[in-house]
Amino acid sequence: MSTILVVDDNIYVVDVLLKMLKHGGYLAFGTYSGEECQTVLKNITPDLILLDIMMEPMDGWKTLEKIKGGSTTAQIPVIMLTSKNVTPAEVENYGKYIEDYVLKPVTNIELYNVIEHVFQRRQIIKADVGRAVQRGIYPDVIDEYAHLSRSIDINSRFLNIFETGYILDESSIYSDKLGQALEKLDAIIKVQKTRLQQIQEEIQAA
Repeated sequence: MSTILVVDDNIYVVDVLLKMLKHGGYLAFGTYSGEECQTVLKNITPDLILLDIMMEPMDGWKTLEKIKGGSTTAQIPVIMLTSKNVTPAEVENYGKYIEDYVLKPVTNIELYNVIEHVFQRRQIIKADVGRAVQRGIYPDVIDEYAHLSRSIDINSRFLNIFETGYILDESSIYSDKLGQALEKLDAIIKVQKTRLQQIQEEIQAA
């Protein structure tokens, strides 16, 4: 049974999410602030964290940085909870730390699908890395492979969200910036896919 920690300063939201998670077969715990989250993580290591962005006084991004900066918590996957779309700037700043995000309110099925996708992606990468190790691939190449596999999936997910979730008005300065951000993200994904294919060919040839 996977253990999930919910972090949100809205008591009602935490209660609803805990009920949904327990109904889905997960062992779930709730905390109500970034500070409380840090305290709880000293005693338990969950398999995944659902972390709200809009919290006070420590918001979700600051809490995320503390989680990823801890030696015992850095590897815990984090899915951000939000009532608004994550922006391209936030993805650029924090994308390396997060596995996905859930837009509130969320249905049971949507929540389960996002969580299981994160778990499945990590298992696939772990299995691929294991095979690469057996083939004697250099550790730095294996690390790059794992990073690219995760990053491509996450960046593609966000690109799809941005393209379908925002209406671009070409006369708007904000839209111009958003369009540039989407082009940049798309270019990054293409470069990453090219490099990943090179590594895959290297692994297969070993």
